[in-house]
Parts: sequence; C-alpha cells; structure tokens
Amino acid sequence: MIDVLFGWVARLIDFLFGCRHSRYSFPVTIRGAGRRPQAGALTGTYVACLDCGREFPYDWQEMKVITSQSERREYAASLTTKQAA
Repeated sequence: MIDVLFGWVARLIDFLFGCRHSRYSFPVTIRGAGRRPQAGALTGTYVACLDCGREFPYDWQEMKVITSQSERREYAASLTTKQAA
C-alpha cells in the first residue's frame, strides 16, 4: 500500500517539476543479439533525453518520438496488422 502511494506521489512530483524532454539524442538502432534497452524493444530504435537521460522509442518511418502509452499501443497494433497482411 505504501509503495503504491509513494509511486503515485513520485509521478505527481515528476509531472509538476520533472523534465520536459525537449532535447533528444540522434536515434540509435541496436543490431544483433546484444542487450537492447526497453525503449528500443518496441521499434528497434530509441532516442535519449539529453537533459535527464530517459530513453524513448523512435519510429524511423514516421520520424517521430513515441512518448505516450497510447502511441506505443497504436504502434504495436499497426505492427501486428502489417505482419498479418
């Protein structure tokens, strides 16, 4: 219970005072069977915020950073429909 409350408070503080993620690195694509960051697991390519270091999936086809959970779900759904076709 305390962990849930602490997590909620941490997200609220991050939302109010956290990084705005306005500066990103150049997209990085991981090749091979090496360790792949979680951000790169979705698309194979990721970018990092130059201010805080957080990693985000990057879509080369659309040339945009995938930042929200809804965008991640939409991207994953589009991949499954492309593979099914």
